[in-house]
Amino acid sequence: MEVLVNKIRIKRLSPTAHLPEKATAYSAGYDLYSDETILLPAKGYIAVSTGISMEMPCNMEAQIRPRSGLAIKHGITILNAPGTIDADYRGEIKVLLVNFSDKDFLIEKETRIAQMVFSTISSTVIEEADILNETQRGNGGFGSTGNEKL
Repeated sequence: MEVLVNKIRIKRLSPTAHLPEKATAYSAGYDLYSDETILLPAKGYIAVSTGISMEMPCNMEAQIRPRSGLAIKHGITILNAPGTIDADYRGEIKVLLVNFSDKDFLIEKETRIAQMVFSTISSTVIEEADILNETQRGNGGFGSTGNEKL
């Protein structure tokens, strides 16, 4: 069985930038590292520099997702989770971290701050319609697929 391998090109914008890497062979995400030491204030948010930019195939996107360890131990997560990086973006990858705790959090240089997961996307055409096909669910909203009530 042939495995399709996508090539992602990473450019260091800083000589000290840490390239993304997987923690294990079967990890879905690549760890992203801080390229600066910066204070994340209690109940605050900041954009943290990774010191890298990248190039990926035009049929791909990268999603920036939280690290569970930062969330459970320190109340730190990603403000716009998941953040999306489009294939045509060439700027620096920054991670928008938010601190939900009551304590300031010092992010040291080379701290693993997020994970990046790559996904293939399909071409999609949006077509306006006056009528849509009926389904059993219909226009049922949040919680309409079970007994949940909001």
